Amino acid sequence: MPAARESLLDAAYRALARRPWSAVRMVDVAAAAGVSRQTLYNEFGSKEGLARALVRREADGYLLGVERALTGPGDARERLTATAEWTASTARENVLVRAMLTDCWSERLPAPTLKAVPSSSAVPAQRRADGPLPSPGDFVALVRDRAVAVLLAPGAPSSEAADLVRCCELVVRLALSCVAAPPGEGGVADLVRSALPRQLTS
Repeated sequence: MPAARESLLDAAYRALARRPWSAVRMVDVAAAAGVSRQTLYNEFGSKEGLARALVRREADGYLLGVERALTGPGDARERLTATAEWTASTARENVLVRAMLTDCWSERLPAPTLKAVPSSSAVPAQRRADGPLPSPGDFVALVRDRAVAVLLAPGAPSSEAADLVRCCELVVRLALSCVAAPPGEGGVADLVRSALPRQLTS
């Protein structure tokens, strides 16, 4: 992603932390990023385009963290636990990720439509941002399917694959429940470990 685009998205995210999205002004975002307002409009087209790009970037960042957790060290149980912990901690710290995972968009946040919008942008990254955005159900499926792809042993019997699909979906849904209602002592890790079988495909 070009440096100017990334700086503008960083500036927009910082502005959102200080005031409702409705009060965020394009001129202020451009000034905070050290670029002209015209550069901002060239990149995103409009404030709605900026919002979609910001939401897309945060979604991509969340999914990148999922990938790191799933391909990190440890057996399947440990990697699924790390994925659940990443989901809960990222949603706790990032209001846009929390809104995307729960579909609870407060009036402080941008609320871009999930369906694709017409795009005539010359910027490839913006055309992608103008495409469909993931819904909470999409996130469940994306994380579950990626976990199965990473963790399923080659040539595993179909019964083992079906068990792993169920376990992976359970972990994702447990993590999302912890976003809505944070767990007590022991946290997400204890919940996931107690829900998963001791022997899991790895």
